Amino acid sequence: MMQKFSRRTDWDLEKTAYAAALERLHAGDGPVFDLTASNPTACGFQYDRAGILRDLARPECLEYGPNPRGLPVARTAVAEYYAEAASAHVSAEQIFLTASTSEAYSYLFRLHCDPGAEILIAQPSYPLFDFLADLDDVRLAPYPLFYDHGWHLDVAALTARITPQTRAVIVVHPNNPTGHFTSPSERTSLERICQEHGLALIVDEVFLDYALGPPDTHTSRHASFSSGEHRVLTYVLSGLSKVAGLPQMKAAWIAVFGPGPLLEAATARLEVIADTFLSMNAPVQHAMPYLLRDRQSIQQQVLLRVRENLATLDQLLARSPAVSRLQIQGGWYAVLRVPALISGDALAIRLMEQERVVVHPGHFYGFDGDGWIVLSLLPPTDEFAEGITRLIRSIP
Repeated sequence: MMQKFSRRTDWDLEKTAYAAALERLHAGDGPVFDLTASNPTACGFQYDRAGILRDLARPECLEYGPNPRGLPVARTAVAEYYAEAASAHVSAEQIFLTASTSEAYSYLFRLHCDPGAEILIAQPSYPLFDFLADLDDVRLAPYPLFYDHGWHLDVAALTARITPQTRAVIVVHPNNPTGHFTSPSERTSLERICQEHGLALIVDEVFLDYALGPPDTHTSRHASFSSGEHRVLTYVLSGLSKVAGLPQMKAAWIAVFGPGPLLEAATARLEVIADTFLSMNAPVQHAMPYLLRDRQSIQQQVLLRVRENLATLDQLLARSPAVSRLQIQGGWYAVLRVPALISGDALAIRLMEQERVVVHPGHFYGFDGDGWIVLSLLPPTDEFAEGITRLIRSIP
């Protein structure tokens, strides 16, 4: 008798031509110039290894005190992070800890959506959302970001996407991969739309600390959605993966804001969801005050690397009129425009086979048509420069 699986996991699992080419590349001889590398622990940054291991070996890590929202010591550390990084007053009682932002999204989808409900999400965007939505029986409805001397949110198009099945709007601030920070006027429009249609606002701020304005100036900071007045139910997501460059610690959070009655109803239901899973582990929770306290070291290294690679990229692109870079405001990715002479997959495979360079074609992130490349700005500077040089010489 044939085994049956759920329709929600009925994905096409056949290896793509891109994946096959990547496998061949890594199996071969010679250096690989991976311009998609985005794992900070594998990009040559210096961590306080002894301090991190010491923080994880504290005696209290052996104690188990289950709390659906997370241990008070960890939630207080997150609240202090918002006070320092965003000048926002956030109570520890407004914070729910999760093992990842992916889990945080799943909690919120379950909180607001029945099967078949819709969530609005910007396009371009990170491809992981499609799988998260499938697993929670939610439909994603894209609304466009458009580019005109910088990225902008298409408010009219977003409004037109709302249906009776819509339950929430997702905003990534700054967006991945475009680096677009939601402007104050765009935030006002989003909150007005959500209020008019009874929608929740889910704001992913994992890259908030990586603004690319002039260093050491106030203009390099962008306001967090944790600050200001909250007229609608608003969930702000982040975690140690980007804030402290520690994806392996599996620690993230949801900060909940909104008008009193709505806030109470949401937190009461969210507490039951969190209590059902109790996924956060004690050692990392006890270590979070120290891991967050030391975040500046890795953030400064990342921002220095990103700015250096951006400068290198712009210098090399100045010699290649066929390739241009789109403006970015934050994060650690860059979007390139290239001649759309062949498909994005064909171009990426050619770069692997002829130049040993790895890039992501734009369609991975929902870009329409061909002629888009997405790069990480985290690779070591020498490798990045060589990879870009090889990329440019391969494009007519």
